[in-house]
Amino acid sequence: MILPIIAYGNAVLRQKNQEVGPNTPDLETFIGDLFETMDNASGVGLAAPQVGRSLRLFVVDGGPMAERYPGEPELLTFRQVFLNPQILQQEGEPWAFEEGCLSIPGIRESVSRKPQLTIRYCDAQFNERTETYSGIRARIIQHEYDHLEGVLFIDYLSPLKKQLLQPKLQRIARGAMQEDYPMSYTRRTRARR
Repeated sequence: MILPIIAYGNAVLRQKNQEVGPNTPDLETFIGDLFETMDNASGVGLAAPQVGRSLRLFVVDGGPMAERYPGEPELLTFRQVFLNPQILQQEGEPWAFEEGCLSIPGIRESVSRKPQLTIRYCDAQFNERTETYSGIRARIIQHEYDHLEGVLFIDYLSPLKKQLLQPKLQRIARGAMQEDYPMSYTRRTRARR
């Protein structure tokens, strides 16, 4: 089922999230819904709080970026779920890359992140894994992991840049933006455009 994506301005996007357990209700269905919602919105990652559930879980799919980055063929098969992830280490010289977010539509900005990370997480069957990722895959993971910590990519921007974005962010929070996928706003009804 396609779920509405929570828009910037909702407090759920700023909360730290609870761990997922084997007894989390309807977990398998929810993971499927996250993938379906992400695919419908043409995203490469989606975290549980972005659909209103304060759980430590996100899904990723690097496939849509594989054609633009032929030097990273592993993106083609990078479609997986991360339950209760914990970044153990980040390494390398930070590099800038333009990021966007399904919860903040219409805004894309350059963010610097380290190019390699090691992460411990559980897969959908609760098998614990520790893996190292680099390049675009590491960036996707870092972005989605931040959602579980209540951090948005715009938090990495300079104070001046954030100030310049305020009018757009306020329009997003009011629901005064047009999106191609279902969104949920802090108010019950969308504001007039």
